[in-house]
Amino acid sequence: MKEVFNKYMNDKTEFDKLTKIGIICLIIVIAGIFGFVYEFIFYYFNGGMKDFYYRGSNFLPWINIYATGSLLIYFLTFKYKKNPLKVFILSTLICGILEFIAGYMLYTFFDGFRCWDYNSEILNYGNIEGYICLRSVLFFGVSSLLLMYMIVPGCYYLASKLKRKTFLILSFTICGIFMLDELYNLVFARIFDLKRASDIYKQIGFKYVNFK
Repeated sequence: MKEVFNKYMNDKTEFDKLTKIGIICLIIVIAGIFGFVYEFIFYYFNGGMKDFYYRGSNFLPWINIYATGSLLIYFLTFKYKKNPLKVFILSTLICGILEFIAGYMLYTFFDGFRCWDYNSEILNYGNIEGYICLRSVLFFGVSSLLLMYMIVPGCYYLASKLKRKTFLILSFTICGIFMLDELYNLVFARIFDLKRASDIYKQIGFKYVNFK
């Protein structure tokens, strides 16, 4: 692992384009799951430690904005990875901008719809209209260090140790399953008037956070 990490830090890894795409697929899956786990725990405490709330809109425990943020961080901070402070600062700004734009667009173009609202959450210092707050962007900044110095090198290590074909089948299959889940709930369920994951989960007793 140490050897792979050193190669990663010094840009000496030699992966073909398809393997690099496979690595990106794993980042997408891991980051989305990480976001789900974080929000699952956070909203338990935010709600007074009485109930657990399911987060996201998919069947699988995965939240798309975390996957999007992880890709932005990966591509925009990769060349600065030898400087953790710069990675932290850039990632904080990147995620803050992403969160503000996404929150604003959801609220503006979907009739006041919110997936999060820092107006009603704990530790919401620096809250800007419920879209971003200091706690959220700092958490994303810290998470970027976990991404760039543990998760990504871990994906590189897996790609270097597995047979190329095995790694590609593994990464593409896992990512494909999550993307089909996302595609169904985001597109197909709306077009064909099918039940979404949230509809089914609510029927069987899962609790969701409601933002007004």
